[in-house]
Amino acid sequence: MKAKLPPLGTLGPFIALLLACVFFATQSDRFLTLQNFSLILQQVMVVGTIAIGQTLIILTAGIDLSCGMIMALGSIVMTKMAADFGLSAPVAIALGIAATALFGLVNGLLVTKAKLPPFIVTLGTLNIAFAITQLYSGSQTITNIPEGMNWLGQSFRIGGTNVLYGVILMLVLYLVTWLALRETAPGRHIYAVGNSPEATRLTGISTDKVLLGVYVAAGVFYGIASMLSVARIGAGDPNAGQTENLDAITAVVLGGTSLFGGRGILLGTLVGALIVGVFRNGLTLMGVSSVYQILVTGILVILAVATDQMSRKGVR
Repeated sequence: MKAKLPPLGTLGPFIALLLACVFFATQSDRFLTLQNFSLILQQVMVVGTIAIGQTLIILTAGIDLSCGMIMALGSIVMTKMAADFGLSAPVAIALGIAATALFGLVNGLLVTKAKLPPFIVTLGTLNIAFAITQLYSGSQTITNIPEGMNWLGQSFRIGGTNVLYGVILMLVLYLVTWLALRETAPGRHIYAVGNSPEATRLTGISTDKVLLGVYVAAGVFYGIASMLSVARIGAGDPNAGQTENLDAITAVVLGGTSLFGGRGILLGTLVGALIVGVFRNGLTLMGVSSVYQILVTGILVILAVATDQMSRKGVR
């Protein structure tokens, strides 16, 4: 019976999410409602999508500090293309995603060809993306975008609860990427590179190609997050993305993916994003200041990393 139970590292995020829900349900009558859970999903939609790309990179023992700012740049590119040049929504969105994928390619080339640490590379591209975003937008919010760019921010009703199309897209992305990681050779190669790059190379797998593909794929996910951000707020915001990098890393770590690479489940990242969303929503309902919400988020990520560290020592 015991052997059939999932390991604690897999169950941990679900237990933490359940305990958080129980706690906030006792603190606010408004927490345990379908409408509130729908709101939580809307609030984690963008960060949750960014966290998919971040998970792929962390599985290879890397990290991406630039993810939030690349997302902001993508949203500015697609809204400027539509508002200033009159491009259709699909073409403008495709150009925005191409811009974020290009940044992913640059990150990947610097990590694989120049052999620079991912932390330093993405810290640099974070600042480059921020500067380009501010210069290209003139530090102004981009409005007057075509109606088609707002479609994913629209909702339909299930059981009297509004559900955004963007939330459905995020959930589908998680399911497809989880299956790809679990059932395909490229997906298993990502885990292998994170576990031992040298051993993976000796088996004939090009670790550089795997890493480059991971960073470009992450860029594409950041572009999709840009699209969801534009759809949710109806504009391109040059000041977006300034906290999403830490939120995405927090979601990945809380979800059980090891910062040391090679270990983790993508669906755990979704649970991690929900934990962050539940804490912020619950604390807001309790009337707690947003400063304390950031404090709690910081404590959560330190606890998760400490747990990961102890887990690794236990494995050894």
